[in-house]
Amino acid sequence: MSRAAPANLRFEPSGGLTGELLAPPDKSISHRAALLGAMSSEPVRVERYLHAADTRSTLAAVRELGALVEESGEDLILRGAGLREAREPSGTIDVGNAGTLMRLLPGWLAAQNGRTFTLDGDDSIRRRPVDRIVEPLRAMGATLEAREHRFPPLEVRGARLRSIDYELPVASAQVKSCVLLAALAADGLTSVSEPARSRDHTERLLLRAGVRIERDGTTVRVLNADELALERVRVPGDASSAAFLVAAGVLVPGSRLLIRDVGVNWTRTGFLRIVRRMRGIVLGDLEEESEELVAEEPVSDLDVAHGALEGATVRAEEVPLAIDELPLVALLGCFAEGETVVEGAQELRVKESDRIAGVVESLRELGADIEATADGFAVRGGSGLDGGVLDARGDHRLAMMGAVAGLASREGVEVRGIDAAAVSYPYFVEDLAAVCS
Repeated sequence: MSRAAPANLRFEPSGGLTGELLAPPDKSISHRAALLGAMSSEPVRVERYLHAADTRSTLAAVRELGALVEESGEDLILRGAGLREAREPSGTIDVGNAGTLMRLLPGWLAAQNGRTFTLDGDDSIRRRPVDRIVEPLRAMGATLEAREHRFPPLEVRGARLRSIDYELPVASAQVKSCVLLAALAADGLTSVSEPARSRDHTERLLLRAGVRIERDGTTVRVLNADELALERVRVPGDASSAAFLVAAGVLVPGSRLLIRDVGVNWTRTGFLRIVRRMRGIVLGDLEEESEELVAEEPVSDLDVAHGALEGATVRAEEVPLAIDELPLVALLGCFAEGETVVEGAQELRVKESDRIAGVVESLRELGADIEATADGFAVRGGSGLDGGVLDARGDHRLAMMGAVAGLASREGVEVRGIDAAAVSYPYFVEDLAAVCS
């Protein structure tokens, strides 16, 4: 396998994967650290920031809004504009392909009283709905306009915000985080309730920044603040990126990998728990579920080895904790004995691509016995994959899934659009090459 990453690249069947890798910095936490740094009044140091396409869009956006960003290798120092003092830019803020940025940033902008901001992005972003953030921000007093009432470009006119009690119809860390950021400048106590727990990186960072915030079951309450005092953030390894290395190690016979510095926050390790349930071998000190909200992000090394997999069912309540890794569950299901089913994952239809359609069509082309359902998919496994061609559709996670599929297949897989992996894991191809035999 070549160490370069052209648009199209073939991944041949591999012998056992062996070696040690450092997980790339976490994309979700990098986005949030940059945004909260830009909202802070005092300098914030961010260590191990992810420098990938999506997170570079966030740095460009906060610069346009008045933050100063000093870069030194993987580290940043941000001198923020302040909670209520974002600068109104002269033109449109380009979020690129960054869905997290598109959904979180309006929470801050909604509190910029009397100023107007327009957010837009690439063709993929223009197909991703924003109506679920428009509804709560309008209820708080901001004015928002979207194309066809639900798609970017999105115009945000800031206002003096009021606090609300908001119930999310679908568990979403991005929508929840948007409301929590707006609540920092609202006029009292805001609560956000979800039908199930989702990622809590925003809550942990706000707690670290001195915000009065508490969690009660699936409800988070936050009190308005005068300023943030974040000071320093060290970004752990990305569990979602590491998941592709985990899947490769579990699938390819003879593999033994050590993946270092992985963030093992309970709300991010749903995939690892699913792998263990499927009898995959993943050793590591994963955080346990707790009602207590803590500021620190737990980190662990993961020791991964090939295992004989068994099919499993992923229920709707598990989906928010493994949403980005569900394509890999489908891939594992191709090699597992019995049936693997994912339910309650309709959110996958509005990612960078329709991931349900993308996963099902791609794996079927490679020889899988898989079918789509209204809210997920079902895989009848045991026979593995033949190989062939996989079109990544501009989706970084489909691109990386195709690469892993190639290593575990009988004939190899050509991934068309492997360069999409750079959105979240810029050196993915190089890391795979380093551990392939």
